[in-house]
Amino acid sequence: MILTVTLNTALDITYRVPGLRPHASHRVTEVTERPGGKGLNVARVLAALGHPVAVTGFAGGSTGATVRASLAGVPGVVDALVPVAGATRRTVAVVDERTGDTTQLNEPGPVVAPAEWNAFQEAYEGLLAGAAAVALCGSLPPGVPVGAYAGLVRTARAAGVPVLLDTSGEPLRRGVAARPDLIKPNADELAELTGSHEPLRATQAARRRGARSVVASLGAAGLLAETPEGRWRAAPPAQVRGNPTGAGDSAVAGLLSGLVEHLPWPDRLARAVALSAATVLSPVAGEFDRAAYEELLGRGVAVTAEADAA
Repeated sequence: MILTVTLNTALDITYRVPGLRPHASHRVTEVTERPGGKGLNVARVLAALGHPVAVTGFAGGSTGATVRASLAGVPGVVDALVPVAGATRRTVAVVDERTGDTTQLNEPGPVVAPAEWNAFQEAYEGLLAGAAAVALCGSLPPGVPVGAYAGLVRTARAAGVPVLLDTSGEPLRRGVAARPDLIKPNADELAELTGSHEPLRATQAARRRGARSVVASLGAAGLLAETPEGRWRAAPPAQVRGNPTGAGDSAVAGLLSGLVEHLPWPDRLARAVALSAATVLSPVAGEFDRAAYEELLGRGVAVTAEADAA
């Protein structure tokens, strides 16, 4: 079983409109809802790849109830969310059908009380006993300590469970110091962590700060991986346009599934890039287009090894 942690779960709502214009009324042509938050997106992709997965984090209020009801219909996903008194947030993606661009609106999460945080930590320790790997994903809701991920990384390491961390800002900075097995920042998050806007220098700096391996998402340029086994760049055969919501989460699922399957790094990266691109091509936030994924893998994601700098 793979465990994903989403402390700030969400109900992802996607609106499609013929054309998005500021200061105007819009007729919505399609509405979809999915359980959301980074770790839930990761879990849905892992389950689609055939990996049993448990999801934990917080859920509360009527929105949380909707999230849990929707999760019950996802084969291969076990709901281990911890209840809170506050209401789970919603995120709204507005897709402009004319341009393919997406506008994202993210609500804040519920305030988590100290007793609720303690209950989560107890549940987390129990879930680690049956986990092959764990992904710690997304933002922190109000009330959760800023060093929360650092503590959760240490708990996973003490249990002997490989841990992937995918967050940003101060939670990432503190979490990296706890020495996770892998982090997956985007270019902006990596620059904020290290102070460098040059991806190669930044990934090396992130490893020096404590991460065993770093896989940086560089948007259309694909992924840059800096690991103890070597350095690779991976990119799709062509740039894709569509809804990017959840694309990074699909990449995390590719990396995590490759880890538990003991795949070599080039194969992990190829899977991650193909899943990410197939998610951009999907009409629904947080889903991936399986036909596109298989085609991208078949056409060959370009993965190239790079030598160490002189």
